[in-house]
Amino acid sequence: MARRSLLVLTGLALTVAATACAPKSNTTAPTATASCTKDKLHLSTPGKLTVAIDNPAFEPWFKNNKPSNGRGYESAVAYAVADKLGFAKTDVTWTTESFDASYAPGPKKFDFDINQILVTPARAKAVTFSDGYYDVQQGVIALNGTKFAHATSIAGLKDARIAVQVGTTALSAVQKQIQPAHQPQVFSDQIDAINALKNKQADVLVVDVPTAFYVTAAQVQNSKIVGQLPGSASGTEQFGLLLEQGNPLVSCLNVALGKVKDSGELTQLQTQWLSASAGAPLLK
Repeated sequence: MARRSLLVLTGLALTVAATACAPKSNTTAPTATASCTKDKLHLSTPGKLTVAIDNPAFEPWFKNNKPSNGRGYESAVAYAVADKLGFAKTDVTWTTESFDASYAPGPKKFDFDINQILVTPARAKAVTFSDGYYDVQQGVIALNGTKFAHATSIAGLKDARIAVQVGTTALSAVQKQIQPAHQPQVFSDQIDAINALKNKQADVLVVDVPTAFYVTAAQVQNSKIVGQLPGSASGTEQFGLLLEQGNPLVSCLNVALGKVKDSGELTQLQTQWLSASAGAPLLK
């Protein structure tokens, strides 16, 4: 369950490892890169790339609630994609779209939305998604000053009492990667799992990294992200750029994303904004 599933509970809504391949869009890629030149793109405003984001825009995805500054992972990704399509920074226009409205059926006032939106089959019935630009990993949270707050490896977590929500990729990651000495404490509700950590009934909480950023910033005082678990090929959840359903621009966005990935720039941006500066090191 990614951060945006937390919207239901709160009203609000990495890895250093390379991003895995995302589920492919159902739109056929263009046969020639020339068809992805700026003057041939299907845009809401000719000559401009209009990008949507919620308000407020949270860190570390955006810095200082100012998407246009190019700082923060998703802001940087948006500008990297724009650059590959031939747009100067001044050609990118930001607009506000609430998270829930972004994947509702119907016409869109933007070219794409970049807002930690999980690609799911249900959402894909109403909108079109690009290939993934971020594979959602699992984060480990502990209270500051506790034994497991200082863990630097997966082995250092084996003796921890671990809280997790049932039916999530976090539970699967705990069982397969940490293989703890004690059975995980499995809760039917994410808030209950969070409270177990807050009340010291559990030593650590494992949730997806986007949720971990939010939990440590707004829900559990005096807590920290110990680190993030390595990604796995199975059960990977991904964020994609969201477009109006059937928008042919998705083909060119996938071409641009492919260039950003192949050059190593996407991994570099993840290191810069989601690990190094955000304090979420990869646990091995």
